[in-house]
Amino acid sequence: MVMKRILLFLIWCVGLLTACSDDDSFTTSRYDLLTFSLDTVKMDTVFTNVGSRTYSLWVYNHSGDGIRISTVRLRNGNQTGFRVNVDGTYLDNTLGSVATDLEVRKGDSICVFVELTAMENGQNEAQLVEDDLVFGLESGVEQRVSLRSYAWDAIKVKDLVVSHDTLVASDKPLVVYGSGITVDSSAVLTLRNTTLYFHDKAGIAVRGTLMAENVVLRGDRLDHMFDYLPYDRVSGQWAGVRFASSSHGNRLENTQIRNAMTAVSLEAPAVLDTLQQRLTMNRCVVHNAKGDGIIASNSYIGLNYCQLTNTLGNCLTLLGGKAEVDHCTLAQFYPFNTAARGVALVLASSNGYDVYPTLRIDCTNTIVTGYADDQVMVYQADSTTINYAFADCLLRTPAVDNDTVNFKRIQWETPRDSIQGKQHFVTIDERNYIYDFHLDSLSTAKGKGCY
Repeated sequence: MVMKRILLFLIWCVGLLTACSDDDSFTTSRYDLLTFSLDTVKMDTVFTNVGSRTYSLWVYNHSGDGIRISTVRLRNGNQTGFRVNVDGTYLDNTLGSVATDLEVRKGDSICVFVELTAMENGQNEAQLVEDDLVFGLESGVEQRVSLRSYAWDAIKVKDLVVSHDTLVASDKPLVVYGSGITVDSSAVLTLRNTTLYFHDKAGIAVRGTLMAENVVLRGDRLDHMFDYLPYDRVSGQWAGVRFASSSHGNRLENTQIRNAMTAVSLEAPAVLDTLQQRLTMNRCVVHNAKGDGIIASNSYIGLNYCQLTNTLGNCLTLLGGKAEVDHCTLAQFYPFNTAARGVALVLASSNGYDVYPTLRIDCTNTIVTGYADDQVMVYQADSTTINYAFADCLLRTPAVDNDTVNFKRIQWETPRDSIQGKQHFVTIDERNYIYDFHLDSLSTAKGKGCY
């Protein structure tokens, strides 16, 4: 019995030694190679001098023995701006940007992390930045993984205060940090033919006047949240445009305001001016906001051929004041929080704290629709007046009978219609968050809306 136990113990020891020997054996065969989860690390476009997010790559050993990696290096050294960490070893410049003497045992793997801070290239267009990550094996074989990105020169702006009349017309994008841009009460900021990329919590605070023509205002994330979802389709990326009570004479032409919190807000002025519009917007797009699209308090505004779409709050909220809305598309198909989603149009004479005695809206040739059956909400406080006139509009709200003064030639949309809601438009892709609010060829809303 004792002899049997000793024999079993010796067999176990031999097996253990054999296993250790197998695990610790390393091949120098040129046929035993590493396998990579990616042959090319394709990074999103980045702004120069701004660090990218971190990308990962797995390196596998599927051979029958361990593989020793003599060196891992960047083909161009530290000249392209790529930063690499291999299995916890950073390719530091002080060490020649090389990691040495790494082992990948059979059936095992190591992880590689890659980032990029590209240098300025002096070009107006995004430029290709590429390098190779070279793995030199003990066998003498070299294996490579390509690193690729596009880098875009940009003008950096942080906590900018515009104290005198200023024109910004830049071929290069402007990346805005900190609190963003503040326009003093005595100044006019004119933006023309440019794109502003706002970092988290940055925005434009207008105490004076903002003029914009052929401008895009959006978040600064150029990468993807998921493979199918770029951050440009995600709401709440920046603070939006805020018009203070002192602001007046603002005009936006052919301007897009995308993926903000509340995209456009107007504080109530001391006195409502019913003769001159505080904000005029022509052929503008306000899309994908995490608050309201436009919220105007006791202000006179004009919207012409504008698209206000997909907001967690309301697409358009009017708190008192006066508004003229012509040939606009107000469509509420916000996809991210259906339980808290607002409606396309709200008319109210109070915000719960302040009461605005008069509200007047004239709405013509406009589409007001969305997921819910009622997309027009009216909240009238005591001792206030809300006057409205809708003409030649498509309204997704219960029909108002026997009122030909306030409603003329209205197409009342109901869930029973053969074409209704999102069916009016070319693309409402809730899966990939892609939207095109041009009218579909079968839409019954021809002649209405902004397109």
